[in-house]
Amino acid sequence: MRATPFVRVPLRRAARLARRGRTEVDWLGSRRGGADVAVFHEFHRPPYGGGNQFLLALVRELQGRGLRVETNRLSGATTACLFNSFNFDFARLRRFARDGVRMVHRVDGPIGVYRGFDDGTDARIGAVNSELADATILQSRYSLEKHRELGLDLREPVVISNTVDPSIFHPPAARDPAAGRRLRVVTTSWSDNPRKGADVLAWIDRNLDFDGFDVTFAGRTHQRFDRIRVVAPLESEPLADLLRTQDVFLAAGRDDPCSNALLEGLACGLPAAFLRSGGHPELVGEGGIGFDDPDELPDVLARLRDELDERRGAIRVPALASVADRYLEVLHG
Repeated sequence: MRATPFVRVPLRRAARLARRGRTEVDWLGSRRGGADVAVFHEFHRPPYGGGNQFLLALVRELQGRGLRVETNRLSGATTACLFNSFNFDFARLRRFARDGVRMVHRVDGPIGVYRGFDDGTDARIGAVNSELADATILQSRYSLEKHRELGLDLREPVVISNTVDPSIFHPPAARDPAAGRRLRVVTTSWSDNPRKGADVLAWIDRNLDFDGFDVTFAGRTHQRFDRIRVVAPLESEPLADLLRTQDVFLAAGRDDPCSNALLEGLACGLPAAFLRSGGHPELVGEGGIGFDDPDELPDVLARLRDELDERRGAIRVPALASVADRYLEVLHG
């Protein structure tokens, strides 16, 4: 007798069924619970992307105030929910969502603009925003206006900048005088997307006078450099320690709505040489000097060397406590 062949369930289908089962168990177990705020986001231990860094800081701030924060569940007595961009389980959120909960969608991007290609993510974000959101938080005026320009309408939008954890990212107690040595320039990125500044770094590696400048890149990259020093991705504390040894932060990414890497550099007291793109000009203000083409960088860096104290004094990074207050205002309607 021929044995009945074993039928394999495709791995993706099995994973979906397992997620659905876990969601149902968690939903049933959450009905009698409650928290002050629910946050839906796929959290990762740093080093990771800027949105993840910001949300870790925001949750710590809320918990430090004594607020109860639950993640990736929305219990029966919880009345406010923050869900982040597309970085969460859509099906899980839909299962937990219910009437009587203030639903706030944190949106960055447009994703297709800063990635440089459209894979449908912005359409998915727009669909869940239309279906579930009572209000939307964007990280910059640039992001809000770019969504409108592309015809991406979002529910009750408000702009609240990202910020950083000041217990980690803060200026040093003292600095080495810049006179008589090379100016230390640093740039960082978790993403290895070439739009994070690959062309600018390549130009620097080929053309900048390294007798006057020392350039460090910390993060992920597929590029190979001859003169730029490369440091592997660092967790938040050692990254902040590195930033505090530097003089200037280079923000070379294109169409980034609110660069957490730039905010971390500014918070550590580094004036910025920034590409005039995305949300960079909003974040930097007078705390740095902008450029449009890499060949402007030698003059920009020379000016920053001469104006370090002035530009450092003009740095303004939003206070985490104030940003948390504004989030709570939106969450409470």
